Amino acid sequence: MSLKTLIASQVMQYVTGERRQENRRAGAERRRKKEGRMHEVEYFHVAGDPYSHLVLQVLPALAARYDLVIRPRLAPPPPDWAAPERQKLEDYAREDAARLAAKAGLSFSDPGAQPSAARLAAAEIAIAAILEAPDFAAKALAISQALWTGAALPSGGVSAAAALAEGGARREKLGHYLGGMLHYEGEWYWGVDRLHYLERRLRSLGAQKTGAPEAFLFVQPDSPQADGRASGGAAKEVHFYLSFRSPYTYIAAERIRALALAYGAELKLRFVLPMVMRGLPVPRMKGYYITTDVAREARRMGIAFGKIADPVGTPVERGYSILPMAMEAGLGFEFCQSFLKGVWAEGIDAGSDDGLKTIVERAGLDWNAARALIGGDHWRAEAEANRAEMMNLGIWGVPSFRVGDVATWGQDRMWIIEDELAKPAE
Repeated sequence: MSLKTLIASQVMQYVTGERRQENRRAGAERRRKKEGRMHEVEYFHVAGDPYSHLVLQVLPALAARYDLVIRPRLAPPPPDWAAPERQKLEDYAREDAARLAAKAGLSFSDPGAQPSAARLAAAEIAIAAILEAPDFAAKALAISQALWTGAALPSGGVSAAAALAEGGARREKLGHYLGGMLHYEGEWYWGVDRLHYLERRLRSLGAQKTGAPEAFLFVQPDSPQADGRASGGAAKEVHFYLSFRSPYTYIAAERIRALALAYGAELKLRFVLPMVMRGLPVPRMKGYYITTDVAREARRMGIAFGKIADPVGTPVERGYSILPMAMEAGLGFEFCQSFLKGVWAEGIDAGSDDGLKTIVERAGLDWNAARALIGGDHWRAEAEANRAEMMNLGIWGVPSFRVGDVATWGQDRMWIIEDELAKPAE
């Protein structure tokens, strides 16, 4: 391992570590108390974002459970660099939000298309006018519901340009780019999905109101569920679209294998080139959020993470050149997991022969046979075919999963796959 790789790995281990998080939180709490401020959560609403629509539905309950002030801000859609496949993002977000709403006991029906630009502008104007209203969430939800259902929107009002510019600038300054985001004292919480992390933090600070329910507003179901088993019928396949450069792929790998085993399904590995190696931008802001989000998810699930040797570029290609051989030998998953754990939790440099040899041999493969494959292009056609299939499913990122005609994106959406696996054969 080079000195540069070693230093970078140690820096990332510190940045993603729990001790740093605790120190930063303690410092933020000292400043808050010194300045005499209440707990204040900033909420960034994007009018055409279905995840923002879901957050509006839980804001009143959040305020009722904790001693805090919620400061709403109107923000524009994510910039082009954060949404390189904007049409796919919009289409997928509606479908995903509808599934999430059903699971979380909320409400959202996919209208099949984004609201028109004129209706979005009208909704933004209406929401900008109520940002200071004490009952913002209720009023904004009514506006959002009208927007998504095609009902009449409030007319009149001034331009929302100033509110959008202010909200967008504030969001960028704090280090994010999406809608439906909540920010509290240096940390981001994405929508309903990550709300429980905010609740945990507020509880640790003693902000929970007396008599408030102990159950969190929503926590993603674990998969596989303890009692989950298929009800019979033909064996199914779970297609696992993965990337060696994706930390989310790493923390999903063991769980998706366990899920497939629990339901007697065959796990099919579908490797694709990382986004950045396909020409899709992953700027520093996005990369930092992803890494810190993975770190807290990994800690919650007891998965080692943080000693990172980023495999982007040649290391990924070296790994993919060996993966087909591993799959043919029936050790594809073992090699994937060895590589992923090596680069995301152990700081192993897969770009070096020593590092890759360690990854290969502990997966049960012969290093001499594997080394002879490095530098070949024999794997590229399969990676491209997997990418094309994934894109045809309306998905452009990993980890993604498919069972039959049901596909989903994200390590926190395995319950969608489990629900499909649990269905009886027709």
